[in-house]
Amino acid sequence: MASLGEPSSSISFTSSSNVSNGSISSIAPPPATPPAPPAGAAASTNLEVLSLSRLSSNLERLLLDSDGFDCTDAQIIVDGVPIGVHRCILGARSRFFYDLFSRGGSEEGKPKYLMSELVKCGRVGREAFMIFLAYIYTGKLKPSPPEVSVCVDEMCAHDACRPAIEFVVELMYASSVFQIPELISLFQRRLLNFVQKALVEDIIPILLVAFHSQLNLLLNPCIERVARSYLDNISLEKDLPHEIAVAVKLIRSKSQPSEADIITVDPVHEKRVGRIHRALDCDDVHLVKLLLSESQITLDDANALHYAAAYCDTKIVAELLDLELANVNLKNERGYTPLHVASMRKEPAVIVSLLTKGASVAETTADGRNAVNICRRLTRAKDYNARTAQGQETNTDRICIDILEKELMRNPMAIEDSVTSPLFADDLHMKLIYLENRVAFARLFFPTEAKVAMEIAQADTTTIYAGGVSAPNTSSKLKEVDLNETPAMRNKRLRERVDSLMKTVELGRRYFSHCSEVLDKFLEDDSPDTFYLQKGTPDEQKIKRTRFYELKEDVRKAFSKDKAEKVRSGLSSSSSSSSPTRQRNVLRY
Repeated sequence: MASLGEPSSSISFTSSSNVSNGSISSIAPPPATPPAPPAGAAASTNLEVLSLSRLSSNLERLLLDSDGFDCTDAQIIVDGVPIGVHRCILGARSRFFYDLFSRGGSEEGKPKYLMSELVKCGRVGREAFMIFLAYIYTGKLKPSPPEVSVCVDEMCAHDACRPAIEFVVELMYASSVFQIPELISLFQRRLLNFVQKALVEDIIPILLVAFHSQLNLLLNPCIERVARSYLDNISLEKDLPHEIAVAVKLIRSKSQPSEADIITVDPVHEKRVGRIHRALDCDDVHLVKLLLSESQITLDDANALHYAAAYCDTKIVAELLDLELANVNLKNERGYTPLHVASMRKEPAVIVSLLTKGASVAETTADGRNAVNICRRLTRAKDYNARTAQGQETNTDRICIDILEKELMRNPMAIEDSVTSPLFADDLHMKLIYLENRVAFARLFFPTEAKVAMEIAQADTTTIYAGGVSAPNTSSKLKEVDLNETPAMRNKRLRERVDSLMKTVELGRRYFSHCSEVLDKFLEDDSPDTFYLQKGTPDEQKIKRTRFYELKEDVRKAFSKDKAEKVRSGLSSSSSSSSPTRQRNVLRY
């Protein structure tokens, strides 16, 4: 959804009651109705659809062991947990599994396969594999489980944070290795949506899966993005395959910087820095001391603490700090302190060592992130909320966040600085853009229900955010700026809007679960630009119209399911969407 962040993206929604006012011209007319098929053909088609639907539902039960009867004939071990599979289905759906199972297995018991051996270049976790299996069995792709696809930063829109990216990366590894072309195409589009809006550090997992899966359509934008970034050569060499690092450096060398941007590189200095880094790689702090004494270079010149915090053993970090020859709060060229780097690594011992030596948890990066922000944005909800059994170690992700937050609480001024930081405002903006669009599309298809939900959540009493979708009659109001409003007051106002919109969305999920799933999947796979039906070439407009009517049909079916469930539960439900007139919503520009 790269276009969500564009201020010019302004969409408004009207129902068919506005057609008489001329708004019907804002959207292309529906395609001509094809001639009705013969009655026999229609009946045959309906029977086929019904049969396929039942087959899909029956096959889905194979994933569940509700009655204690296990009819699987093989096991794939994922994260130490055996998952039963049916070789005949997997072999029929995937050439990879056909070749794997045709080679035979162990003579005794069910054949067992390790996921780590099947997918050697990446990782496929249990949750991602279950989503993949469900699609193989049923042809239906389930939504991503929030506990493994969202971070624990409450202000994150979860549209480009590390857990969201890594879960799609896992699905891409499964789809690529197990050779399911339609899933490869789908997940490639999702990953492309991440490339331009994610932090450059979070682009690396996408780049790696594109490289290992030979997805040039995805790989080239990733390389271009990394080449345009300030990612240093050390990170390139440590985190990327050699071929990719060379390609990035080549692009950078071909760029034409202005004279003011040209930085003179001292080869002698670079050689000395390289020696210190190699000494740290060898866990030899004594050699580091010798190198410092033999030259005029310092630990700060070599960003030695940053390097150790990222790549070295925790003992080496402590020994390097004990030398007391480095500035523990020094910022490198990218504006990161050693504590920022340690927070990205999520190693508690390194974080504690730095804090003990005076590292400031209040220090922010160039874009306003502090160590807590960084760590939370990298941590999955599952890892943070997991209950620890007695006698087992607590999840290190949770430990890192707890340590940093306790340190932050000791400095009230640091908390105030983080609340008014540019990153905090950016996070609010990103989350508001997503929520404004989410609610706006609900208003498009369910004007009455959405209005009621917004009234209950008191969203109608808060100010619409200008960065999201909005009606034309509010655009002039949104451009007004209150010069007397302080940053804290503005953040408070935006947070109130976020809270009200989140409550609106939750009400929709509670009472219209199937419709909410359709809208969630649309916002995950498509861009709101899909609804600018008069933008683009004629072929692009035709594709957009087709996608729009497909979405309308999906929403209609989902609403029928929700309505049927309410009837069965004894709840009355009236809907503007159930009316054919109400369903003819139009868009204005």
